[in-house]
Amino acid sequence: MKKILDYLLSSVYMIYFGLTLVIFHVIQVVCFHLFGSRTHQKSVHWLNGFLLHGLWILGTRLHHEAKIELPTDRPIIFVANHQSMFDIVGMIWYMRKNYPIFVSKIELAKGIPSISYNLRKSGAALIDRKDGKQAIVEIARLGKLIEETKFSAAIFPEGTRSRTGELKQFATGGVAILVKKAPHALVVPVAIKNTGKLNPKGIFPLNSLERLSWISLTPIEPKGKSAEELVELVKLAIQKELETA
Repeated sequence: MKKILDYLLSSVYMIYFGLTLVIFHVIQVVCFHLFGSRTHQKSVHWLNGFLLHGLWILGTRLHHEAKIELPTDRPIIFVANHQSMFDIVGMIWYMRKNYPIFVSKIELAKGIPSISYNLRKSGAALIDRKDGKQAIVEIARLGKLIEETKFSAAIFPEGTRSRTGELKQFATGGVAILVKKAPHALVVPVAIKNTGKLNPKGIFPLNSLERLSWISLTPIEPKGKSAEELVELVKLAIQKELETA
């Protein structure tokens, strides 16, 4: 019975999801060309708000918690665990006050309504995983961008999604580059819970009645810490939060 419900509700959500992407693609283009990048960013926030809250169709419960209020007068580097494509949707919506810009694989910059357009126009670091030099240049550019604008960068140091929810090894390279190029940035660990349970088999079918959480943990001042030490502190903070009920 649960499987039938999942297929039924997932079908409805997929229609909603597709229509939302197409409609907001047009909205993004209009906002960017007529009103500028800041208005475009706000349209992206609302796009992700609609995608996220559309999960109510599946009976999904959404939870966000910030341990402290984050500043907006300095750059932020959000470092999160990675379980699902919906990780990004929640981060963009819940952390919209800090304008998160993502490190993303370059393949996503083409062919997907709304998503590809945003990646190309937002300043995202579009990295080619087969070209290490290109990836370094892109992440460094993003670091400089957030240092200048006081926006935020978001990175998943596991690289790829954890299918089990267990933390994978955290790579230090991307975080190290961002911290170097944005020396005034504050590092904020983000623990994401249960998004992998929403789509364990890909985009369809989705599991209904799940509870998803995005928790912004206590910030870490990177000054005086090596990249390895900083990433280890982030991983330990996320691990501790994931182990709580």
